[in-house]
This record gives sequence, C-alpha cells and structure tokens, in this order.
Amino acid sequence: MVAGRFRSALLAGSALAAFTFVPQAHAQDASDASPSTTVLEKLEVRGGGDDATGVADTPLATETSSEEIENTQVTSIDDLGRRLEPGVSFNSSNGSVNIRGLDGARVLTAIDGIQIPYLEDGARGASGGINSFDFNSLEAIDIVRGGDSSRGGSGALGGAMILRTLEPEDLIQEGRETGGYLRSIYDSKDSSISGFAGIAARMGNTSVLFQGGYRTGNETESNGDVGGYGPTRTEANPADYDENNVLFKLRQATEGGHTFGLTAERYDIDTDTDLMSEQTPTGNYRPGDWWGSEGTRRERLSFDYKYDAAGDDSFFDTANAVVYWQRLGRASGTSGSRYTSVVGPYSRLSEVTNESYGLSGVGEKTLELGGLTHRFTVGGSFATGTTSQYSSGVDSCGPGPFPPFDACNFLHSNQADMPDVDSTQFGIYIDDEITLGDSRFSLTPGIRFDWYDHSPKDTASYQANPNYTGLPAGQDDYQFSPKLLGKYKVTSEFDVFAQWAMAFRAPTASELYLDYGAPGTYLRIGNADMKPESSHGFEIGANYDNGSLRGRATAFYNRYKNFIDTRALSTAEQAALGIAPGTYPFGVTQSINRANVEIYGVEFSLEKQFDNGFSLNGGLAYAHGLDKDTGAALGSVAPLKAVIGAGYATETWGANVNWIGVASVLDSSTANFKAPSYGIVDATAWWKPEQLNGFSVQAGVYNIFDETYYDSVSLRDVTMSQPEEFYSEPGRTFKVSITQRF
Repeated sequence: MVAGRFRSALLAGSALAAFTFVPQAHAQDASDASPSTTVLEKLEVRGGGDDATGVADTPLATETSSEEIENTQVTSIDDLGRRLEPGVSFNSSNGSVNIRGLDGARVLTAIDGIQIPYLEDGARGASGGINSFDFNSLEAIDIVRGGDSSRGGSGALGGAMILRTLEPEDLIQEGRETGGYLRSIYDSKDSSISGFAGIAARMGNTSVLFQGGYRTGNETESNGDVGGYGPTRTEANPADYDENNVLFKLRQATEGGHTFGLTAERYDIDTDTDLMSEQTPTGNYRPGDWWGSEGTRRERLSFDYKYDAAGDDSFFDTANAVVYWQRLGRASGTSGSRYTSVVGPYSRLSEVTNESYGLSGVGEKTLELGGLTHRFTVGGSFATGTTSQYSSGVDSCGPGPFPPFDACNFLHSNQADMPDVDSTQFGIYIDDEITLGDSRFSLTPGIRFDWYDHSPKDTASYQANPNYTGLPAGQDDYQFSPKLLGKYKVTSEFDVFAQWAMAFRAPTASELYLDYGAPGTYLRIGNADMKPESSHGFEIGANYDNGSLRGRATAFYNRYKNFIDTRALSTAEQAALGIAPGTYPFGVTQSINRANVEIYGVEFSLEKQFDNGFSLNGGLAYAHGLDKDTGAALGSVAPLKAVIGAGYATETWGANVNWIGVASVLDSSTANFKAPSYGIVDATAWWKPEQLNGFSVQAGVYNIFDETYYDSVSLRDVTMSQPEEFYSEPGRTFKVSITQRF
C-alpha cells in the first residue's frame, strides 16, 4: 500500500528529525529580586527557552516567569487566566485550557518539549489530563495565541500552552554551588494546605535538582448556602483530595557547549466526593452512600540535550532535543448503593490511558547570504503510543443479555467503549527569518509537514462491547502547515508584526472509534471517516516597551474547516450506516465535521510604572465565534473580559488591587447556560524583610465583595439539575504563602 510505504519512509527519517532538528538556548535570570506590581501579561514577545519544540519562539507568545507565578500566587490555570493571562480560561467540565474560544484537543500543551495529550473517553466523563503538573515545579509558562501549526503540528488551532520545568540553575544563586527553597501555601477556596521544597547543587560541570510537593484539600466552594441532600442543595458537594508531584533532574555539561540531561517526573491527584446533590431521601432510602472519584496521574522519563555553539563555524548556533517515555492516565467513577431501579451495590470506573514514546528537537543557525541575514530554524518530532479505554463496574444485574427496555440494559460496564488505538505521528518543519539589511524589517516564511496514523487493535474488552461487529478501519493522513510572518521595528521601543498561518488537528481516538450504548437503548459513535480540522488565520499586532511603559495590542481572524462536533442522526442516516430501524430507540449520536466556523477578536494590555513606586495596569480580551452555516454564536468562546489594576512597591513590600469585569454570554450562543456579567475585586500584598534573607510572604483576598458569579467556559455544556448557585464560583476567599530561599 502507498500509505504503508510512506509510513516506512517517515519512520526511517525519524532519527534525523530527533537529533538534527534540535530550541534555542535561553538564559534565565535566577536573581531573587523584589517583586514589582502585578503585571497583567509579561510583554516579552519571544519565548522558547529550553523547549525542544520551538513553538513559543514567536511574537504571538507571552511569557510568565516562575517569579511572577510565585508573586501572584498562581497555583492553577484558573489563577493564571484571572491574574496574568486574561485571554486564558480553564474548562473544569472537560479538563482543558481554553484560548481564544477553543479548548480540549484544539489547544496544544507541552512540557519540556513533550506533548501532554488531551484524553477523553467520549461518553463517561474521564476527560482531561493536560493540567497534570504543579505550578511550583515550573520555571516559565509561554502562552501562544492563535492557530499556527507551522511549528507545533496537530492541536495548535486555538493556541498552545508551553511549560518549562525548573532547572538546577534556577535555584542556585550567583556565586554559590547549592540552593533551594521551602514553601507552604494555605488557600481558603478549598481549605487546602500544601508544602513544597526544592534543592539543587552544582559540582563542577555536573548539576542536580530535586523538587517535590504535597497538597491536601477539600471541595472548591460555590457561593451557595443551602446544604443537605437532593436537588435543592447549592453548597458544593463535600470532597477530599490529595495531590503530589516529584521532579528530578541531572545535568552534565561538556566542552564545546554540549549539555546532557536526565529528567524524571511524576504527578498524581485523587479526589473523592460525597455526591449529596444526587441523593434524595424518599421512601425507605436513606442517603449517605453515593460517592464520586476522579484521578489523574502522569509519569515521564526523558533524556535531554542542549547545545550552545562556541563560535560561528558550528553547524547549529543552538540546539535542543528530548527523547522520552510518558504515561498519562485519567479515571472517573461513582460507587455506593442504589435504592431505585437496579437496587444494590453499584460501582463504575472509566479509565483512559495514553502511553507513548517519542522525540522532538529544534536547531537554529544564522547566516549571511546574498547580503541578507537569515536565521534558519529547523525542527521535528516523532511519537508513537497507544490509547486505551476501559469501564469496570459492579452491580446486581447479572451477566445478561437483557431485554431492550430493561434497566440493566442501560448499565454498560466491564467493557471497552472503543478499541485500543496505536497512533504514530511524525512532523518536520523549517522557517527562515530574513532580515533586509538595515531596514529593520524581517520576513519569515515557514512550513511544516505532518503525518499521522491511527490503527485500532482488537481486544477482549472491546469484543465484550454489545455493539461489537468487528474492528473499524484505521485512518492515516498528512497535512502541510505554511506561515508567513512579517515584523518591522519602527523604533528601538516600538515594533509591529503581522502573520498569516495555517493550523490543523487530527481526530482523537474517541472521535474516530467511540462505540457506547446497547441495542434497545441509545448509541454514541465515532466516525472512522472523520477529516482533520484545519484553519487559516490572520494576526496583526504591536508592542511598545520603554522600560516604564509597556503595551501590547493584537487583532486576529481565523476560519476553520471540518470543525469536529457531534450530531443526532436521522432514521435515514442511521439506515445508511446499516442500523436497523428501532435498534436504538433513544437515538444515535455521531461525530461529524462542520463546514465553516470563524473566530475573531482583539486583545490589549498596558502597564505603567512610576518612579515613586506606583503602577497602573490594564488589559482586555475579546473574541467572537460564529458557525457560518447556522449563524449561532459558539458557546466555547469566552465573553469580553477586562482587567484594571493599581499597585505600589518598595524594596521590601508591595500591594496590588485588580478589578476583573466579564460581560454576559450572548443570547444567540450555543451555550446551555448563558452566564450573566460580573465584576469582582482582588487585592494582594507581599513582604520581603531585609533582616530575613530569602524570606517572603504573599497574601491575597479574592472576590473581596463576595459576588456570586459564574464561569461561562466551564458551564457552557452543563445541563443544570441543581439551583444556579450550586454552579457558582467561590465567594470571598484568601490565600497565604510563605517561602524561604537558601
């Protein structure tokens, strides 16, 4: 087969993609300077660091450093979007980051050059996994906005979140050979207490780091005040969680600018919830035995390479590469006793796991050719792995089969809702930043080629599925993603840029192969003929920075083709799939491609520092999404958000106040819940006494006026079975963190 020969050729070239195409070194400032006022966005438009993908090396990216993360008490993606990146949201319903109205598998997430896959089982709620890291282990976060797959490949339709973990040098202060920190945080939002520690040492050309943390807490509060069991409850259901992370790094530098490294990392969180809202005292039923569980675990082992050329005669000026193994698992379930329908003990646990091996790298070289300066960047990635799903459970139904309308026929378990799927991805890219003499203008054409293959595998657990009729067909495809970026430096303080780029996303395993339901009930299926999503978009922006005044403005427009969604099928459409009439009386839902979707908007941020220590900052993020065929506004797009703040800082202490305003969701939106507008006020302060070297305290009061408000992104697909306040965000909360560096 042509596809088979093509696959063999790509696999043969994967080593070249790994070790020849390797990111630009990025010197980090490890000083322990006093924090300044809260910055809405760090207006450093060049990222990259030690990320072996090169995705963040673009003017569309902004960087948040570990110092900003600490000073603003960011401990979650929600915090990041609330305090530093107003265009970023976290969808707690599907466990994904939202950038410019897209989330789930449409936003690329990578840590140290390793992509974190977005997991979804398609039917039972075990989705997410991209937030499987701890902010205390991060050296920096780069947020890349807009659809651009020219470097990142599949998944970069909405943007990318590029994470970089701590290096030993980040904890070792200048002039010392050892360093570290101890940190403790209390957050009243979920009554959590946490402790973190990191230690690093350097011995000649060898350095080592060990960092870890543990957090325990309860449910994230709503702003409701009605307790008890059943459908009138507005307080959050009681919960307990345990979270821990471990990070180990070993680095060995050699002559010639080479550094070799070993990294081991593990993150784990488990949550148990008393589902009081789902229990109602009726008849002989006495509530108290119905529980929910959630869990995420990510592990990885990677070998890292970094190169900084000592002279101009090297093949590359800088290069980075990573070879890795990673396993990510997500589980969601319920357990307890049922007193209606199928009476007796009951449990369900759906697990989705992805285990992968891969490599990625990027290299950079600057040359003078034909009187022009060329900065060539070449990179690539290769990954292969398996995604699997399984639902286990216990009930009093017996082995079956069951009559069509029997209650037990709806309780599908001890089966896989899709086959195991072996996936292979390969990508390679090149771009050339061409500087036109002394014109202060540069033009960067670039292109990336991606190929992917999904191969379903037959398993006993998939054969146990009541809909099993054989193995579905595999899918492979390829994509070219070009871009053209122009930049002009108007002055030393002011520059403008414009970009056109294409992006794409390959369908996920569940979108292709989901098979959930049973004859006599309902059916939710994937679509093995699904086409990849694709987009093209325009971006124009400007940046200004004179040291005391910094500003950024961007406008964007993106069009999407073959947008992946789900739709209920008509009787005729079911028949076309070979489904006999009446087989699934409660309907058939299938993954489909929508033809035309557009998203456009603007983003602004501004910060002014005064000589007397005062500062002002502000920002705005606006996006609008539209299904061009139906005219409906996309519910995934967050409404207009604005932030206005003021602060004051000295050498030893500082304080900030921010007002955050969010508009209401449009009536024409496809969102199930149209969240109303709100405005809240946060205040933070920090203190670093001179007498206690390395000691600091950060404190904050959030939602000072105890407003009841709702997160539109998380609630867009929720069908509310409780009063609205049950789904509200926390009221007034406070957070305190204490850090000692040594």
